[in-house]
Amino acid sequence: MSQPVTLGDVYGARRVVGRHLPRTPLVRSSTLCKQLGFEAYVKCENLLPTGAFKVRGGLNLVSRLSEEERLRGVITASTGNHGQSIAYSASIFGVKAVVGVPKGSNPIKVEAIKDLGAVVEFHGSDFDEARLWVEEEAQRKGYRYVHSANEPLLIAGVGTLYLEIMEDLPDVEAIIVPIGGGSGAAAACIVAKSLNPQVKVFGVQAENFPAVYLSWKNKTMVETTSAETFAEGLAARVPFQLTLGIIDQLIDDIVLVGEEEMKRAILTLLETTHQLAEGAGAASTAAAFKLRDQLQGKRVALVLTGGNLTLQTLQGIFKDLDMSKANVRF
Repeated sequence: MSQPVTLGDVYGARRVVGRHLPRTPLVRSSTLCKQLGFEAYVKCENLLPTGAFKVRGGLNLVSRLSEEERLRGVITASTGNHGQSIAYSASIFGVKAVVGVPKGSNPIKVEAIKDLGAVVEFHGSDFDEARLWVEEEAQRKGYRYVHSANEPLLIAGVGTLYLEIMEDLPDVEAIIVPIGGGSGAAAACIVAKSLNPQVKVFGVQAENFPAVYLSWKNKTMVETTSAETFAEGLAARVPFQLTLGIIDQLIDDIVLVGEEEMKRAILTLLETTHQLAEGAGAASTAAAFKLRDQLQGKRVALVLTGGNLTLQTLQGIFKDLDMSKANVRF
């Protein structure tokens, strides 16, 4: 099966992404490495201007819109980080952007989308309900609809972070990446497997939103029912055809993590790397603890996909995990 996104597409995207975004660091903490039993390098996408990796894809896609599409404007659905990506990119290239978000979305992310000049519309109780409204609105108003995952240009842009990993850590043996819509995992597979087929790629999903995991295991599209997770970046009930097709063909394994495991990973990252991760951003570290026996002695990249965590959520995590006992380790 030929891939809809190639390594060449990723190198092409870097010409755009590199003009607008800094290269993010790989942070090594000896304390974290000791806890895990392997060499762990945290890829800090939380340090990008929008606080998350998705802006790489947004810049690549919006930069390549036709003049007619720019005049029409763009519309997308998001729980926050993808919306910021499109809003940021639209502001750079002078394009109107509308972002549909679920009611109750992360207020920091919603305000950031507005501050970047996009119009925010609240619809539905979760991402998939917001997405359905956005798809209908695109038909009604003639906007260029930007799907959060089924866009080759988004995947190619996101792939630039994996080029950086492969260049900065050429002897990397495994990459662990969270899966929501799947653009990050798909990009990781394309880049890593093209440059070094021996690199293992592990995806991570929330136990409460295992649509991609179940679809991958059962070799058929599986839609899950609504559930709760504080990791809104992983809260997708429906897998997407483009990203799932790539993941299904190339990924080595997918791990499920629970809510408490992600909360503990957030605190572990704060303690060991001094980096703030949101729930989805900490999922790779949570999975690393589950995989530590398998990865003993190896060199592993953990993708911290985003750091847009509210103070209220962080306070709740400290309370939930009873920090009076100072027990943040796994």
